[in-house]
Amino acid sequence: MTGSVLVVDDDSAIRTVVAAALRRAGHAVTTAASLAELRRAIGAALPDVLVTDVVLPDGNGLDEVARLTAEHPALPVIVFSAQNTLATAVRATEVGAFDYLPKPFDLDVLGQAVRSAIARGRHLPAELPGDELGGGSSLIGRSPAMQEVYRVIARVVSNDLTVLISGESGTGKELVAKAIHDLGPRRRAPFVALNMAAIPRELIEAELFGHERGAFTGAQARVAGKFEQAAGGTLFLDEIGDMPMDAQTRLLRVLQQGEFTTVGGARAIKADVRIVAATNKDLAALVQAGQFREDLFYRLNVVPIALPSLRERRDDVPLLARHFLDRAAEDGLPRKSLAVDAVAVLEGYDWPGNVRQLENLMRRIAALSRDEVIDGDALRRALGEASAMPVQATRDEGIEAAVRARLERIAIEEPRTLDDGTLYDRIIGEVERPLIEAMLGRHGGNQLRAARALGINRNTLRKRLDTLGIDVGPNRPDGAE
Repeated sequence: MTGSVLVVDDDSAIRTVVAAALRRAGHAVTTAASLAELRRAIGAALPDVLVTDVVLPDGNGLDEVARLTAEHPALPVIVFSAQNTLATAVRATEVGAFDYLPKPFDLDVLGQAVRSAIARGRHLPAELPGDELGGGSSLIGRSPAMQEVYRVIARVVSNDLTVLISGESGTGKELVAKAIHDLGPRRRAPFVALNMAAIPRELIEAELFGHERGAFTGAQARVAGKFEQAAGGTLFLDEIGDMPMDAQTRLLRVLQQGEFTTVGGARAIKADVRIVAATNKDLAALVQAGQFREDLFYRLNVVPIALPSLRERRDDVPLLARHFLDRAAEDGLPRKSLAVDAVAVLEGYDWPGNVRQLENLMRRIAALSRDEVIDGDALRRALGEASAMPVQATRDEGIEAAVRARLERIAIEEPRTLDDGTLYDRIIGEVERPLIEAMLGRHGGNQLRAARALGINRNTLRKRLDTLGIDVGPNRPDGAE
């Protein structure tokens, strides 16, 4: 389907290339280089589609789009911009743009967007709350992979469609969920998160739906579950792939019927929440293996968002690193900056722990480095030291996630270790050492008390001290209390 298209950009090369591509597709194209020229062209003849840049020599294109869509509701507008932030994508949707394309964009993608705009007519998103959207989102990145994430977020913030976020551990899945909540009409209601991997299986239903007094041993009073706590807002179900099958069945029933009952209760309660789920597992594979309900998968996977790993968006690493150093300074740590060779080291690293690992490293550098400018050698040393310990896990993920992250690091950096027979002792040693040292420190070096606290006998503790090479010091007691 073809029609008339007005292309607005102050870069003559972009105007020429875009106009030529659209004319080859059969469209009638006119061009403009400023807001003044845009207004004259619109005044002369309203096009079927307007394609415009954001930054123009005489004003902001998004402000003009807001005015035009108010005056001409049937005019579909496609916005492209080099300001590749989530705020720009959401603002474009907010003012009524039919589509948003980050620069540089594929001409075929633009051509498809123009055809869709002509075929489907004007896109009418629900209105978001009126607060101005700044660049305050915690989502950072201008890479093409993140631009696609921003585009999807921009399209779903104004509705209540269920979203399933997938991505490796540490990629920022909860940040995406929070952005969807904060930018949408439910933003003034609670955002409640529940990590399925951190809750004992037998307590998941009570955590989700609440329980009545006496519903089970230890239930001394009625407790509201996460569905009630998130009423009117967003419920974020993290690590949904770890949800037990019986809890999956109850969750599916809630999604289908829009109401639930507490554990031990009989009264139906309306489920007024938006569901955003996340996983670092392949749910489709779990469905095939019979470990995840297929009908629940389709209920959750209405709008999929695939978060790229940090190694898939290396261009964002310097931007993220500087952001984390700035945030560390805001939190009272010494202000640091990165030398050119340090940036090269960061871009060349594979980041098995993703954005969380980068943030932890920057905070560590800010706290411990004596130099104001961090060079490449300092970063190499810090990364080498970090490889000797598990990637820091969040409080909710616990030690299990840290061990998994450590194994991922070993698989990347020392693959032979996975087959040489040393892995078990190595991992156990890395976990056991800080445990024993912490207990010895807690009990003033007294080995008998430390052994009791650990639940082992003193002879076993002594053997482990010798094996691990832990020096308790000559003056520390090891016997009588």
